[in-house]
Amino acid sequence: MRLASIMATRVRMTRNADKRLINSFATLFANLFATLFATLFVTFFKPTFNRYRMPDFPERFSQQMPVPPHAADAQAAIAVRGLSKRVADASGELTILHALDFTVQKAETLAIVGASGSGKSTLLGLLAGLDTPSTGTVLIDGVDIYALDEDGRALLRKQRLGFVFQSFQLLGHLTAVENVMLPLELRGEPQARARAEAMLDRVGLSSRLRHYPKYLSGGEQQRVALARAFVTEPPLLFADEPTGSLDAATGAAVIELLFELNRQHGSTLVLVTHDQKMAARCGRTLTIAAGRLV
Repeated sequence: MRLASIMATRVRMTRNADKRLINSFATLFANLFATLFATLFVTFFKPTFNRYRMPDFPERFSQQMPVPPHAADAQAAIAVRGLSKRVADASGELTILHALDFTVQKAETLAIVGASGSGKSTLLGLLAGLDTPSTGTVLIDGVDIYALDEDGRALLRKQRLGFVFQSFQLLGHLTAVENVMLPLELRGEPQARARAEAMLDRVGLSSRLRHYPKYLSGGEQQRVALARAFVTEPPLLFADEPTGSLDAATGAAVIELLFELNRQHGSTLVLVTHDQKMAARCGRTLTIAAGRLV
């Protein structure tokens, strides 16, 4: 009996020891698993959470979130804010434009006037994104054009802008109708020839479709340039001294045609000129003197 009791006690002690050993191993493996899981979580999942974590407020939040344009600027056809242009010269630096601010509303006609060298043509180039400012920016239909790269600005010009130049800027190796077709073809629009012929007919050149620029008079060339500018029906049109190369009678006819086409299309027109009579045809006039609005 005594031996049996001793053996039973030893068996119970062995079983208890085995249980303690098993519990110890279970605890050890649980700790190891928890450590391994935590390591894998940090390694593989933390970067994902970091992408969606709200940034610290206010410093990092204010740095990462873009500042939207003022509501009035977003609604305007053109908003100019703090626009300046400086260039290097023999004396060190020449300021052509001094921190200009103004807006142009949709369908408005605006004349920019000033003496030669006042900076009005430089301003027009900046409004169209053809040059880059020293400070400030230009918004066209709410788009900050100087937040775009050069390709982006070129695309914006192709889609939204029309141009009329003092020197016509027709391509000499193309006929009149081909010059007018060109912006349509660059945009990939259908029926380019038919639309170009119809526009040339509207400016009175249906009999000169296949003439090259060198066989056209100055007035005819400018009418081709007007047809080219309006054929894409751009919401915004820039005209730089459009009658500067024409005699008075021809210039008056071209201006009459310019305003007639603008009324029909409802475009926003920005016109650079030194001609006060032409400026008076516009709804508003801005005067530039020595690079400043006066």
